[in-house]
Amino acid sequence: MHLSPCRPRRQPVSFPFPASSRTHLIHSLAFLIVFFIDAGPKVTQGQENPAPKTRTVLLIIDFGDHFQKHFTGITWSQKMTVKDVLQAASKHPRGIRFEYRGKGKTAFLISIDKLKNEGRGRNWVYRVNKKLGDRSFADFTVQPGDTILWTFGKYR
Repeated sequence: MHLSPCRPRRQPVSFPFPASSRTHLIHSLAFLIVFFIDAGPKVTQGQENPAPKTRTVLLIIDFGDHFQKHFTGITWSQKMTVKDVLQAASKHPRGIRFEYRGKGKTAFLISIDKLKNEGRGRNWVYRVNKKLGDRSFADFTVQPGDTILWTFGKYR
């Protein structure tokens, strides 16, 4: 007598959905997968950024007494100078007022928001991207993304 080992009987796999619902579910999942893969950002060949972003500069006015004004959305333009940035900030509803004398290469800032240079004491000094300005603020051209910092204090 030949005995074979007992094997458990395989039960057919049952799904909680009828066959027509399973087919519908599979098609729906396939559609969603294709939809989300295709929904990503589109880049046409030779055109990486179809909509150009507004290019801006950041202006920070540090009054030297733990108070600052930040202007984060000043739109940059070609040949824009530090003076132009101050003028743009002065047009903001909560902007600044500034005084200067001279023009072009000889322009000199006198005050911001009625806080005047003291001469031998504290004065207004500007930096662009942490580099000390090396010429008149009306002659220093800025680039998009630049940070202009005006500080009132003793020169260091």
